[in-house]
Amino acid sequence: MSMPSASRGTLVVTGGGRGIGAATARLAAQRGYAVCVNYLRDAQAASKVVADIEAAGGRAVAVQGDVASETDVARIFERAHELGPVTALVNNAGILELQARLDEIPAERLARVFATNITGPFLCAREAVRRMSTRHGGRGGAIVNVSSMAARLGAPGEYIDYAASKGAIDTLTIGLAREVADEGIRVNGVRPGVIRTDIHAAGGEPGRVDRVKSAI
Repeated sequence: MSMPSASRGTLVVTGGGRGIGAATARLAAQRGYAVCVNYLRDAQAASKVVADIEAAGGRAVAVQGDVASETDVARIFERAHELGPVTALVNNAGILELQARLDEIPAERLARVFATNITGPFLCAREAVRRMSTRHGGRGGAIVNVSSMAARLGAPGEYIDYAASKGAIDTLTIGLAREVADEGIRVNGVRPGVIRTDIHAAGGEPGRVDRVKSAI
């Protein structure tokens, strides 16, 4: 892939080492963004994304951090700014746990899922707004929240906690879009359907895509 010469600013993509996040990071680099590739544990995967971008002439950095941690989020954005002003955020990081019914889900699991999937995007969006909003002296930008079709379907018998967290992301998208529309920031959400990524293995069914694909 070849990189354009004009810079479009810096993009922060959470969960950028694998799956949708990695694909987003690579495409954004092609489109002229410097990319901050956030990851939680898999440093090797994130470093591979950065290496691919740099090999094609782009600029990128891998930054470890837990989006559910306010301290980590601040550090992620500080490191991203070293590449240049932050002009875009893709709230992609998300988790799910083993497939289960609601009557099998403990409070500790709910806390983990909601911390990453809801609190994380709120914290990252807050930091992005503080840097991009014309109200704060920024030059504007864009935020994309990665939701899921599970928000519409509910994921019964599998992970309704994950589905509910993505419903919260849909609401965040609507509210924040209206809140900062006149401050130079566009906020959109996308709801991927069935995508072949590692997240299905995390739910205990690596072959889930093949099982449910006929429902598309």
